[in-house]
Amino acid sequence: MTNQQNSPEHSGSSFYITTPIYYVNARPHLGHAYSTIVCDAVARRRRSQGFATWFLTGTDEHGQKIERSARLAGKSPAEFATTVSTEFRGLWDRMGLTYDDFIRTTEERHIRGVQKLFVELQERGFIYKGSYTGQYCVSDEAYVEVAPGAPCPDCGRITETISEENYFFKLSAFERRLLEYYEEHPEFIQPETRRNEVIAFVRSGLKDLSVSRATFSWGIPFPGDEKHVIYVWMDALANYATAVGYGSEDAKDKAQFEKFWPANVHLVGKEIIRFHCVYWPAILMAAGLPLPKSVIANGWLLFDRAKMSKSVGNIVRAETVLEVLGADALRYFLLREISFGHDGNFTFEALVQRYNGDLANGYGNLVSRVVNMIHKYFGGTLPEAGATGAAEATIHGEAARVVLEFSAQFEAMDFSRALETLWSLVAAVDGYLTASAPWKKPIGASEEEHASMQARVLATAAEAIRVITALAHPILPESAAKVWRQLGLGEIEEAAKSGGLKTIVWGGLQAGTRLGEPAPLFPRAEKDAVERMENLEQANNAGAKTASESLVGSSPVISEATATPCVVKVESNPPETVSTTPEPEVPIAPASTDGAAPGAHEGVVQIGIEDFAKVELRVAQVLVAERVPKADKLLRLEVDLGYEKRQILAGIAQYYEPEKLVGRKVVIVANLAPRKLRGLESNGMVLAASIGDQGAPVLAGFLEDVPVGARLK
Repeated sequence: MTNQQNSPEHSGSSFYITTPIYYVNARPHLGHAYSTIVCDAVARRRRSQGFATWFLTGTDEHGQKIERSARLAGKSPAEFATTVSTEFRGLWDRMGLTYDDFIRTTEERHIRGVQKLFVELQERGFIYKGSYTGQYCVSDEAYVEVAPGAPCPDCGRITETISEENYFFKLSAFERRLLEYYEEHPEFIQPETRRNEVIAFVRSGLKDLSVSRATFSWGIPFPGDEKHVIYVWMDALANYATAVGYGSEDAKDKAQFEKFWPANVHLVGKEIIRFHCVYWPAILMAAGLPLPKSVIANGWLLFDRAKMSKSVGNIVRAETVLEVLGADALRYFLLREISFGHDGNFTFEALVQRYNGDLANGYGNLVSRVVNMIHKYFGGTLPEAGATGAAEATIHGEAARVVLEFSAQFEAMDFSRALETLWSLVAAVDGYLTASAPWKKPIGASEEEHASMQARVLATAAEAIRVITALAHPILPESAAKVWRQLGLGEIEEAAKSGGLKTIVWGGLQAGTRLGEPAPLFPRAEKDAVERMENLEQANNAGAKTASESLVGSSPVISEATATPCVVKVESNPPETVSTTPEPEVPIAPASTDGAAPGAHEGVVQIGIEDFAKVELRVAQVLVAERVPKADKLLRLEVDLGYEKRQILAGIAQYYEPEKLVGRKVVIVANLAPRKLRGLESNGMVLAASIGDQGAPVLAGFLEDVPVGARLK
């Protein structure tokens, strides 16, 4: 976190942090756990620094997707939402997360607050009635700018055409104000890549936003017109304010809101940054409410380099790691292995390697050695260190450096570097022990001299462990509590509450302290640990079917498994004109297996030849290929169609080097409606196959020499 100054609305000692609220379309997985663990670690440290801290998490429970999933499950939407929400809360409790509030968007306090917010927006003239026709992705609960029948650009599922009377929010009125705010408050959007993305989106122009739906009923009734329900995203975003008392007339709730609003940190996934940094601040501006201090986006958690996704089926449950290695192992791995703000890769092999290397053989082994030797040589009572030498002075200096650097890095949410810094002290103390070898009597030394050396070394090492443990507490709360007791210091949670961890300086562990009994912290993970976790996941995946898999009207992402061969007819003459007018909507229903054509894949949506004929495929030659600045996955291509040249953005940067694409012939969808990405307009789509478990793209091409502009039929 950077530049977390206190606002006039805050007392100097309050701190409010929120996770995204998790959509109840499926059970929690490791990606959800990562975001919540980050918030928990920050909240724990803030409390230990003396801040009155409020840590909010919860579940988002309205919307068309939930209504449909509940119907298919034979439950009411409320029953369906309660089932999944209970799983989230149960997992967070099992992991020992210290959230102060768990909000559900079906709670009366939230409904009341959302309706008050919309009444305020109406009274201030920022809501009006109109009509909307466009594409809607039920899976993402989001409006998207694609042609009718086209897939969602984010999840790949077929969109639905929505045509209905809606209420609109005057988002377009806030374009300049938002850009000015971003300029005046550079800390508002973090990291820089996400900030640039949001600025480019706003600069491309803002349209008024539809904020109600009238085609289903599972949502918060629109105040004054209950034929409508409030758009699920507008409902969900308001949770951050309703959870701390907005909308309540109770004096206690009002005091809570005054104390904690605006939030210091909204922690969100990078895919929902637009909702939090464009729509949410515009709504707050319109309502006359202060904006959150910062919106910080973490990256995606990848499993074997592919994003964890319900549709892909590569979900990893946190429970699997808890059962085999425990919560602290998971917390440490995620915060140490992933550079916060960037995508991070998770594998069971990397988890076990990090666990054994850093925790079992590193910190755990150091604590075990020192505590056992103090029990062995001094009966479990910490000896007086006595006069210190150069080696001890080095450890003192290292500890002071680590306290300063770790604190600065943690405050900047650079958790990986902070833990790397902290573990450098673990390594330094371990090296100090090995070099000093207190278990060996130096040649020529008397018993008294040996005992004095043992006391000096073990007292120094034990104090260093106290410093390490105090700093590690927000990341390893269970293990830190065990070490604190072994050091004879009582309960670390009490120390955190009473200010005992606020200032960490050398000398906190006093001679004469009676140490607790030694106990193992991190038993070494055996060779079968990876296999055990893989088996647990396979068993879970074999028996589980997520709610999203059975959504009415949702379609599978096209993949290698669902692709079927087709005969391609080449037409060499380019068209005289190219129409960009969208074709009328073609309703697409889930495929039925009854009377299916021979060879049809189960679950694949069938289309007629007339539908395929609407897609205009053309041969194009790449003239220019270059990376889009600060976009890891995008390449900007300039292609020649023979009759015109176009710019196309393609998400293939991780798999193709730009310079090797120049001169290559590719197949593009030529009549796809233009779309803006990163402030650049993309006119078409490059065709590629999706290969393997990770969905690596392979560009379509030809063995023969096909003329540029040729149409594929």
